[in-house]
Amino acid sequence: MEVEVDTSDGSFSCYMSLPETGKGPVVVCLQEIFGVNLWMRNIADKMASKGFVTIVPDLFWRIEPNVQINGETEDDFSKAFDFYGKFNPDLALNDIEETIKFGKSLSENETGKVGTIGFCLGGFLAYTSSIETSADANVGYYGVGIESKLNEKDNIKNNLVLHIATEDQFVPLDVQKKIHSELDNHPKVSIYDYKADHAFARIGGDAYVEEVANKAEKITIDFLNKFLR
Repeated sequence: MEVEVDTSDGSFSCYMSLPETGKGPVVVCLQEIFGVNLWMRNIADKMASKGFVTIVPDLFWRIEPNVQINGETEDDFSKAFDFYGKFNPDLALNDIEETIKFGKSLSENETGKVGTIGFCLGGFLAYTSSIETSADANVGYYGVGIESKLNEKDNIKNNLVLHIATEDQFVPLDVQKKIHSELDNHPKVSIYDYKADHAFARIGGDAYVEEVANKAEKITIDFLNKFLR
């Protein structure tokens, strides 16, 4: 279903998927650079099947509402990177916080708690959400750009899991090592490595690796159950 979240400077749509029971803790699912597309909706539906009310906010709405790029051709990537180039992560964090507040107020939220789970761009936003938002727990998959905010690691206030793809074409090995060196001993952070490429958990995507995605998913679900239930 589609829902609307209001902000001080406009409103944006979100895709929301409910568990069979209709209730559960809330997870805000943070998009890749392709918008709230079929891949993100698939992930939201999968999270709902695990018992979470899942909300996917349209974080590109300030650029163009309802972006849904569902392919992996050169033209698709060109469009996606164009949106990424115009994207303002600080404004997006405001929108994420508004979505979290919306999630906390839902009658379907049986625990009152809200987490984030993000992929690629959303993986970076999950990391920054652990610093800047009121989320109760955060999970980032193959986040791009985390190294630019490692200087803020001491401000991480909410528990965080990071899934790193060791063969990630967008996150070089030296960046991965820097993330580990800065965060391995952080009391709020757990990092897991997988011998896979970027987007290994993108259900329906070319880089999807079911075995690796399932391994990461189990860690994610156990983590979210611990901190959101």
